[in-house]
Amino acid sequence: MLKAVLVITLLVVAVALDETPESPETGGIIINLNNGELCLVSGQCKSSCCHRPDALSLARCAPRAAEREVCSKKSLYETYYFCPCEAGLRCEGDWSIGGSIVNTNFGICEDPRAPK
Repeated sequence: MLKAVLVITLLVVAVALDETPESPETGGIIINLNNGELCLVSGQCKSSCCHRPDALSLARCAPRAAEREVCSKKSLYETYYFCPCEAGLRCEGDWSIGGSIVNTNFGICEDPRAPK
């Protein structure tokens, strides 16, 4: 319990320190990370995508998938083998509970407003 309180306190202090005004080119220490910086979960990244090429690699912030690129649907772990789609696009592909657990729910980014 004491460890949990200490970790939460450290995170709150880090977030408070990270609230200083920054130019768009600079990233944060724990949150608001730029593409290419190491991350643990997608919520830390400006792009909202914490990407890892394989299960043994370190995850880094990456840009979201553009139209007609391979994408991942929502992951339980907040890290992705393929990033979710950019805003306004939808990841079309199969989805399953098992795929969400093992991070294999992949698809292709498509514009839902585009004619089929």
